[in-house]
Amino acid sequence: MLHVLFVCEHNSARSQMAEAYLQRLGGDEVAVESCGLEAGILNPLVVEVMAEEGFDLSGKTTQAAFDLIKKGRSYDAVITVCSQKASEQCPLFPGRALRLNWPFDDPSRLEGSKEEKLARVREIREQIKACLLYTSRRG
Repeated sequence: MLHVLFVCEHNSARSQMAEAYLQRLGGDEVAVESCGLEAGILNPLVVEVMAEEGFDLSGKTTQAAFDLIKKGRSYDAVITVCSQKASEQCPLFPGRALRLNWPFDDPSRLEGSKEEKLARVREIREQIKACLLYTSRRG
């Protein structure tokens, strides 16, 4: 089984979306978790746009990377989904995990009306989904 961790700044948006999609894509062949450099509050816009795709994130909680390290977790791949600068703050997990950075815009920093923000979160969602689909096809 492949163990994958997605990390963003607060585990409130991008990492949660990536976790949900990879869990659906990988089924029983992948164990997926997500965390943040620190725990935050789940972004309600993310909950709304993921529900459009059949994911119920409303009951999800956020967690910090260091909490997973304290639990002794190790991964085959650690994928940061934040900026390169933020990803450099990600702690090293035990083991020989492949480390990747897939920088997506941060939904918590979006400006505009609710509809404008929702449209942009949908774009980010689609970018994450496309990245995962492309990667899964490449093997």
